[in-house]
Amino acid sequence: MIAIAVLGLVVGVAVLIMKGGNDQSHSTHEQTANANQPVSQTAPPVPAHYDPAPSLSSLGPTLPPERFVGPTQQAYMAAREIPQTLAQLPCYCHCDRGMGHKSLHSCFEDEHASHCAVCVEEALLAYRLQKEQKLPADQIRQKIIEKYGEL
Repeated sequence: MIAIAVLGLVVGVAVLIMKGGNDQSHSTHEQTANANQPVSQTAPPVPAHYDPAPSLSSLGPTLPPERFVGPTQQAYMAAREIPQTLAQLPCYCHCDRGMGHKSLHSCFEDEHASHCAVCVEEALLAYRLQKEQKLPADQIRQKIIEKYGEL
């Protein structure tokens, strides 16, 4: 009889914990309260990015493109040319989790992007969308999320 009561108590606590863990209002409020901070959402998981764009002076310098070759060099050139756009984009190699990166721009502040096809592909796609299709950063971000968010 006591075992049944204990089991019922455990199940009840588990249900309460599960219900409490699904409250998304706190993270949404945090994101809007810190408008110039990196944004990281939980459902679906979108990696960290800025919204709105940070000032140019607050972004770290990217590495010189001349240090690299091929598409990697082109991606570092894009990072140098459109830094505020890349700062508004999530990086789907999820380096925000393991390396503390704040956006796709962070990947180009060091050699990380030179070893990561996702970073390079995203930067080149963003560059094309901005320069050729004249899309603003928020629309570029949406296209990045649509393309890489399912990976």
